[in-house]
Amino acid sequence: MKKKVAKPEEEWKKELTPEQFKVSRMKGTERPFSGEYHDCKEDGIYLCVCCDNDLFHADTKFDSGTGWPSFWGPIAPERVRVELDISHGMRRMEVVCDACDAHLGHVFDDGPTPTGKRYCVNSVSLKLEKKDS
Repeated sequence: MKKKVAKPEEEWKKELTPEQFKVSRMKGTERPFSGEYHDCKEDGIYLCVCCDNDLFHADTKFDSGTGWPSFWGPIAPERVRVELDISHGMRRMEVVCDACDAHLGHVFDDGPTPTGKRYCVNSVSLKLEKKDS
């Protein structure tokens, strides 16, 4: 398990692009179909853009048709945390990185087997560590 990572807001602003900061630290959302990984089919591990925590394996990624990368489960349950989000007049379950509290996206109960979950994640909250061929 990754150690907890806590930094002042100013340090995050220096390390992240403005869009990465807006989404991962301020709980924003990228536009659908605009992210680097929404249609990516490369093998590897998706890491948290803020702290390099291993979050999702490419083997769990599927095309949900939503315009965001979607996964049926994290690498391990303790890598992410799920919290109630009642912003924007909706009731959703937010997914955050357990190591640094970065906003990743939301999880829904309309995914494929084996979990039935759809972890709908912003591309800018992730970075792909590609598997060597």
